[in-house]
Amino acid sequence: MDAKFENLIRILTESDRLLVAFSAGVDSTFLLKAANLALGARAIALTASSPSVPPGDLDDAKAFANRLGCHHIVLDSHELANPSYQKNPLNRCFFCKDELYRICRAEADKLGIQTIVDGTNLDDLKDHRPGLQAADEWGVRHPLVEAEMTKDDIRRYSRDFDLPTWDKPSSPCLSSRFPYGTEINLERLKQIGTCELFMKELRFREFRVRYHGNLGRIEVAESEVDRLFDKTIRDAIVKKFKEVGFDFVSLDLQGFRSGSLNDALLKKAV
Repeated sequence: MDAKFENLIRILTESDRLLVAFSAGVDSTFLLKAANLALGARAIALTASSPSVPPGDLDDAKAFANRLGCHHIVLDSHELANPSYQKNPLNRCFFCKDELYRICRAEADKLGIQTIVDGTNLDDLKDHRPGLQAADEWGVRHPLVEAEMTKDDIRRYSRDFDLPTWDKPSSPCLSSRFPYGTEINLERLKQIGTCELFMKELRFREFRVRYHGNLGRIEVAESEVDRLFDKTIRDAIVKKFKEVGFDFVSLDLQGFRSGSLNDALLKKAV
């Protein structure tokens, strides 16, 4: 490994023990692997279970932690009980991360662990990330940022370690599928989760299902758009979406864009 990775290991070994906020995404999976290399059993993973977690992610987290042989804690997260979160304001992610880090801090205190780390990387600092404020307030460290690692770096190292997430599409929480100001509740999260799970079962790889009241808007990667012109696939999608409560199903002609619902924020900033 190169100097950047060696620096990450050095940063991680500054702590005698670590609690890793582990979502099974690209970044936190790599971070947990690095922490396990640096500290062995003294690196413990914590995953929050919530209705806003995309289908399959919790199972992925359990499988990887088991493969790594690390101590893995799964605890329920209750951000949906917070009215401020339900209202889905521009800083919604703050309330989600505040709940996550509250859980992490409480568990770390029980275990006698001082340091909590998460998978924030250098590229994340360029995006709309209200959750970073919560991390600051709870004293969470970002070792990947400290080691100046970008998303490309993390994918490259993950491939070198043969991690299952090296080419995994980004998988933010299901609440990111709702335009800001649209109320989030359990029924709507289940609606989106069911639709996205069905898209996965149809072997679409990079996509989002966005919630717009009685309309479900599908974004898929440009390389997969042609598959939606297969009548059998299209009819199956429409049928499933209507079964869970959508009256209309649309395809976004701009294709998949991570964080596309932040476009409105960018327009206001201009």
